[in-house]
Amino acid sequence: MKLALVGATGMVGQVMLKLIEERNLPISELLPVASARSKGKTVRFKGQDVPVLLAEEALAKKPNLALFSAGGSTSLELAPKFAAIGCKVIDNSSAFRMDQDKPLIVPEVNLDQLTADDFIIANPNCSTIQLLLALWPLEKQYGLERVLVSTYQSMTGTGMKALQQYQEELQGQQPENPAYPHPIFENCLPHCDVFVEDGYTKEEIKLLNESRKIMNLPELRLSATAVRVPVMGGHSEAVNIALKTPFELADIRELLAQSPGVIVQDNPSENIYPMPLSAKGKDEVFVGRIRRDFSQKNGLHLWIVADNLHKGAATNALQIAEALIEKGWL
Repeated sequence: MKLALVGATGMVGQVMLKLIEERNLPISELLPVASARSKGKTVRFKGQDVPVLLAEEALAKKPNLALFSAGGSTSLELAPKFAAIGCKVIDNSSAFRMDQDKPLIVPEVNLDQLTADDFIIANPNCSTIQLLLALWPLEKQYGLERVLVSTYQSMTGTGMKALQQYQEELQGQQPENPAYPHPIFENCLPHCDVFVEDGYTKEEIKLLNESRKIMNLPELRLSATAVRVPVMGGHSEAVNIALKTPFELADIRELLAQSPGVIVQDNPSENIYPMPLSAKGKDEVFVGRIRRDFSQKNGLHLWIVADNLHKGAATNALQIAEALIEKGWL
């Protein structure tokens, strides 16, 4: 199997390279793809330096699978070209997520929505993925009445430009090309993506719309506030849930502990709870601070943490790829 990795030199692309090797995907040839700015560069894969290609060069080699992590405009331009030659595309941008004709997949939730005829498959937003690994088992068991989410999102979700801004500010410098309109060092910005007319950001709207699509709950009541924080290791979410039916906390803990991809870390008396520092580099979603919300009927609080570059991006995409291989669709 020939695999094209579009955006191979970016932050998510580098994690994908690492995981492709670790998970031992059965590929015969790796085709790392980047923009003309990266022409002449190489990426390290299985002890070898592999030359970076332009998209046209990769297309000429007719890959079987393409993993995209190069931004929405690149995906809109190139993904249909790869699909047109019979290549399956798993796209990590927002370009196709809300396209009714494109599946939006979290393997632990809705893998059954994939078909052999799907050639462009959307990878959800990082915050959505980790949220739904906890919400889906609760929806199946109790039903979701209402969900409120406050995110604490790592700078790595913005990419290399954000890390450069942070490093320059850390050293007392004025950033030359900042990623954010305000300092991120020693600061929190209630501003992920761009604002729209109703006062929400696109990140907050993604959490609602993607959750509705993935869980097939078009009337789901969900509202979010997304905050960028000066953290390297991953995204955190404080989630307040009203369930439709009564519950026991012990049953909630057991249900989540038995859910695929979820690890419960919930022993506050021993200072055990999820943190981005301990989630960094891991593929699972960590849930803790599980407690009742006494202010509402069937109310529940959760604290959810995951590495946004792993399960929030690269790992989820590779799980989809592994499913395509297992089904014989590549």
